Amino acid sequence: MLTGGQVAGLIVAVFWAVLVAFVALTLLKLARLLDEAGKVVRDIGEQAGPLLDDMTRTVRRADEQLARTDVITKQAASVTQNVSAVTTVMSSVVGGPLVKAAAFSYGVRKAIGNREGDGRPADSGRPRLESGRPARKPGRGRR
Repeated sequence: MLTGGQVAGLIVAVFWAVLVAFVALTLLKLARLLDEAGKVVRDIGEQAGPLLDDMTRTVRRADEQLARTDVITKQAASVTQNVSAVTTVMSSVVGGPLVKAAAFSYGVRKAIGNREGDGRPADSGRPRLESGRPARKPGRGRR
């Protein structure tokens, strides 16, 4: 039979064997995990180059489009200035004489209408505001 010391030694030996097996399995799983992580890192590294190239091309194209937009914006501003200048010239060339001609024709129509002698004074078509004061006698001014 086994003595008390031998039984204790046997229990400790079994405990150590179980502990070593547990640590060995854990290290084996950790090695597999690190291997998978290494594969993922390699895949990302292989895909990063083409992605960076695509991003570089995209940024270059966007820069080209912005340059074209800048040119279009400058041309639109130039067209706006030209239209403004043409509008100013047209209004001064055509507008001034048209206003004068309209005023002249109005004056002629008014003169012809007054000359035909309707018997009405020139301003009879206008409404008149009556004051609340009695009319002044001629020849008397304010004092």
